[in-house]
Amino acid sequence: MVAGEPSQELRDAHDVMLAAFEAGCAACRPGALARDVNAACRAPIEEAGLGRHFRHRMGHGIGMDVHERPFLSPEDETPLEAGMTFTDEPSIIVPQAFGLRIENVVVCANEGARVLNDYPNALVCNS
Repeated sequence: MVAGEPSQELRDAHDVMLAAFEAGCAACRPGALARDVNAACRAPIEEAGLGRHFRHRMGHGIGMDVHERPFLSPEDETPLEAGMTFTDEPSIIVPQAFGLRIENVVVCANEGARVLNDYPNALVCNS
């Protein structure tokens, strides 16, 4: 949520974050390594020159606990399996400027991740 009218910089960063979310979803297929799915999510943020502001891994598994393996992070080599459920939560945090983050729950499927929740990802402005 934004108080007032968002800057063009914020709008552009939000678009990049949504592209990162979509890239993570597309890469989430059975057999893909967790680290490679994280890298796919991170790629649009890196390409936009905002890589140093991606302060979080792509996501984490959700099952019996809120935060569990696999961790979609650079060091996790877990091969994904159909039916695994985890978060896709890219972020862009620019100190003293803004912070952006969405978090969706997805399930690994043959055609890419299927989003399980119905939260809006739009940039909401509150004037």
